[in-house]
Amino acid sequence: MKILIILPRFPYPLEKGDKLRAYNQIRYLAENNDVYLFALSHHMVESSAIEEMRRYCKEIRVARLSKFKGGLRVVRNFFSVRSLQIGYWDDKCARRQFRKFEEEVNPDVIYAQMVRTMKYVALSQRPKVLDFQDALSMNMERRMLNHRSLRYFILHYEFKMLRSAEFNACGIFDKLTIISERDSEAIPQHKHTVIDIVRNGVDFDYYHPMPLPKEYDVVFCGNMQYRPNIDASQFLVDDVMPLVWKSHPEARVLLAGATPKNGVRQLSSKRVTVTGSVDDIRPCYASARVFVAPMRIGSGLQNKLLEAMSMGIPCVTTSLANASLGAEDGHQVLIADEAQTIADAIVRLLDDETLRNTMATEADRFVHDNFSWRTAGQKLESVLKQAIKTYHKRDEEQVEEE
Repeated sequence: MKILIILPRFPYPLEKGDKLRAYNQIRYLAENNDVYLFALSHHMVESSAIEEMRRYCKEIRVARLSKFKGGLRVVRNFFSVRSLQIGYWDDKCARRQFRKFEEEVNPDVIYAQMVRTMKYVALSQRPKVLDFQDALSMNMERRMLNHRSLRYFILHYEFKMLRSAEFNACGIFDKLTIISERDSEAIPQHKHTVIDIVRNGVDFDYYHPMPLPKEYDVVFCGNMQYRPNIDASQFLVDDVMPLVWKSHPEARVLLAGATPKNGVRQLSSKRVTVTGSVDDIRPCYASARVFVAPMRIGSGLQNKLLEAMSMGIPCVTTSLANASLGAEDGHQVLIADEAQTIADAIVRLLDDETLRNTMATEADRFVHDNFSWRTAGQKLESVLKQAIKTYHKRDEEQVEEE
């Protein structure tokens, strides 16, 4: 197949979940197909990143977007009653570049990531697949419930607009994919539309147990400019750890991840280390006894949990995060939602080395059995082929009717 992929961000380096998903999907699809990449970017893409993707793509085009103009489009979309983030990514010049690239490539199928790219491909007369990735409207709904006044109003507005966009996508694309069953259930029309589950995976050759000294007792990793991760970091340090410190006053916390906002940097103290960006995240996982992902908002599958489990680190997380993961409480992970119960789970693991080792073994087996990039890639490739068949079958039926 000739596959044209459009992404809202260049897929390398891998500091965000959507980029990780796109990169590994491209890497697999390129084994048996010709992949052409069109990526939007609000930043200058480094030549080293482009070279990395040339290993897998026949041709690459990057449409540079202006943040200032993106901001103007956000305001325009607000007064036009449209999604703010779709407006931020929707650039007329970039759309023209995409249409030109599409004509040059003449792909068998177009694969678009997230509703942010919908307007670029909505009018294309070729087979097309949209990867919701996760339910952005559900993410926005959870975020708005933690705010009041003006911020609540804006988030509620965007929640409604994203719900509308997700609803419309069900009638535009030949096939739809999403990361988990839980996210699929949050999509409007999910009961009347087939949405294929294409999970994320783990690079098991990269994320594996590493015998490093345990400098920290608790670690949390993630993109630290992403609101759900900021909230989780603050909740962990401000609400959970004071309860842990009552019985383990020397317990040390590591917060690791790219571009920490002020709200995260200010958590730094004698007992809390904030790393900022690191070249290799694996030692951050491996240097701690327990990985904690106290997610209270957000959607989708937490790649950080998959990576920690694959590295043999026992994990504590919330029922919200586990809804997409599907691990068994007390076996592959410990699940808790309140500050006290999360603290109790952390203390339980810190005090019981046998439990830590048992859970690490169970977690590693769980991710190997359920979260392989190759398996996910095979599923995606099958969905793309189905989209082509669906499109041509519908085309033939229309010709017969005429």
